[in-house]
Amino acid sequence: MDTHGLSAFIEVADTGSFSKAGERLHLSQPAISKRIAALEEALGQPLFDRVGRRIDLTDAGRTLLPHARRVLAEMEDARRALSRLSGTVSGRLSIGTSHHIGLHRLPPVLRNFTQAYPDVDLDIHFMDSEDACEEVAQGRLELGIVTLPDEAPEALLMQMVWRDPLSVVVAPNHPLAKAGIPGLRELATHPAVLPDERTYTHRIVMSALQAHGVAPRIRLSTNYLETLKMLVAIGLGWSVLPCSMLDDSIVAIDRPELSLSRDLGAVWHRGRTRSGPARALLGLLGVSV
Repeated sequence: MDTHGLSAFIEVADTGSFSKAGERLHLSQPAISKRIAALEEALGQPLFDRVGRRIDLTDAGRTLLPHARRVLAEMEDARRALSRLSGTVSGRLSIGTSHHIGLHRLPPVLRNFTQAYPDVDLDIHFMDSEDACEEVAQGRLELGIVTLPDEAPEALLMQMVWRDPLSVVVAPNHPLAKAGIPGLRELATHPAVLPDERTYTHRIVMSALQAHGVAPRIRLSTNYLETLKMLVAIGLGWSVLPCSMLDDSIVAIDRPELSLSRDLGAVWHRGRTRSGPARALLGLLGVSV
């Protein structure tokens, strides 16, 4: 039994799909099927029931799953520990980050990192911050560079790197842009386009508005801040965006009673060994390691 078979088994169990497991592992569906078949042969037990398009774990599969996760976690921790013993910073570093942070915060850091540590293979996954935190908690990614939650999930440690101030924004020709300093209740009479409700940013915005008794009229939601900026610029509604995104296509409405900001930073697993590359990147981010 090898770890490649266990990796394929875990991904199929998590996704319920051989093709999606292949996408995660950068393998074809036949390659995943071959690994699962070899693992089942080695164990002498079927691991999945295949009924039509549904794929369910058998009793043997459900029994194996937690053991498989522990085996891979131990192997990954061993790899990270050994990478630190070598005295050189090399190997693979898997990180998850949001598109906004990847575009606006990480480029100079990653440029310095790749120049300083050319032997590191960076494996960067762009995803919502909430998903990146979950991937780190599950051990599939080593680091997340994300919008930080109010409180770290039990499995994670986190540290702020950047304070990200936010502003209420509208198109230059929006009625609110011509109203001087509109009251918050007037703001609520106009449609809004906001981050999706499952995001940390949405919770920050809604909490601040609700503290003033304001319930926004949300026209639509999306997780991508660049898309929200475009929707604001064409006049579809007002939004709340990082001040770093301000340009001549949108304008900020000064609301003194609304002090909006979010924390951006790093998350890593509380109980897992950090590799040499992870420690090096955290050092460049100013995170104490």
